[in-house]
Amino acid sequence: MVTAQRLPASLTPLDATLAAILRDLAPVEPIELPPGEALRCIAAEMPALRTYPPHDVAVCDGWAMLANDLVGASSYAPLALAALPVWVEPGAAMPDGTDCVVDADAVDTSGPLPQVLAEAIPGQGVRRAGSDIATGRSVIAAGEPLLPRGLLLARAAGLELLRVRRPRLRIVNIANGELTAQLIADTARLAGAAVDCTDAAPDAVAIAEALDTVDGDLIVTIGGTGVGRTDAAVEALAAQGTLIAHGIALQPGRTTAVGRIDATPVVALPGAPDQAFAAWWGIALPVLDRLSGRRPRATLALPLERKIASGVGIAEVVLLTRQHSSWSVLAIAELSLDAIALAEGLLIAPGGTEGFAAGTVVDAYMLRE
Repeated sequence: MVTAQRLPASLTPLDATLAAILRDLAPVEPIELPPGEALRCIAAEMPALRTYPPHDVAVCDGWAMLANDLVGASSYAPLALAALPVWVEPGAAMPDGTDCVVDADAVDTSGPLPQVLAEAIPGQGVRRAGSDIATGRSVIAAGEPLLPRGLLLARAAGLELLRVRRPRLRIVNIANGELTAQLIADTARLAGAAVDCTDAAPDAVAIAEALDTVDGDLIVTIGGTGVGRTDAAVEALAAQGTLIAHGIALQPGRTTAVGRIDATPVVALPGAPDQAFAAWWGIALPVLDRLSGRRPRATLALPLERKIASGVGIAEVVLLTRQHSSWSVLAIAELSLDAIALAEGLLIAPGGTEGFAAGTVVDAYMLRE
């Protein structure tokens, strides 16, 4: 006879859960990746870049000249030249002794001697050495995610490898369908993790075997954390490692569990997308950010358009959208898929409060860049 598991009589506070799972957890060792594979990874310490461009370059087609030599030149008082100046195109190095690019029609080449018909100023049509990348500039500060703008700098500087931290996340999907697993996998990749997924039958032995074979910096199981007859993820975690807490004071997501297998943190997420999403942001993502060495995530402080009522003792996930320079509430505790898709900000109302009054300025995590 199969015995259904039960949640503890009291739920573990979210902050206590986080403190326990993060204890003694250090960032993973940096690896080196080419820029094409480093997108979204978290930067480790980067070398100082060389000046770029390394010398003055032309930014338009024209004649390379020295501006001081052209003072007073005009169509009424052409300046005759002893020889035709050097023609340059965008990206070409400026010849020695030149500091500007003169338009093609500003030099008359029809006569026996070329004539300049207009003045120029120093730097006209020129990109100065170091104007794109100054000496000593880094690609990006350590702890920040590498975005396309940073990779542009890396490629311009000629870097072939970048030092990054990319934790290995192993997802064990417990016969729960693909919707929640894909949500978590996609979200984790956006956070800079290398993700690998495997499936396991909703049986404690099968789940334990899956946990025994996966190798990563963070293990996330999906499904099997509730009180149903086939919810065996927590039993398997306890058998393979140490169960730290099952039943978290977080809504939605109260059936979440956390533990460790040897030194590897394990977060057992509920199978429902809204509950997994909430527990991911409340517990799993802070663990991943610690492993990545990521700096604190960006928040946006805005006043609340209306009051948020929250139950004492339970941390509640609130989804927000911006309306007229304030946060408008989309959903509290019960999160529809539509609200998850539309939300611009996420706030976790602490369990020690009864919510926030209208007009209170709150810091919400940004769900969109």
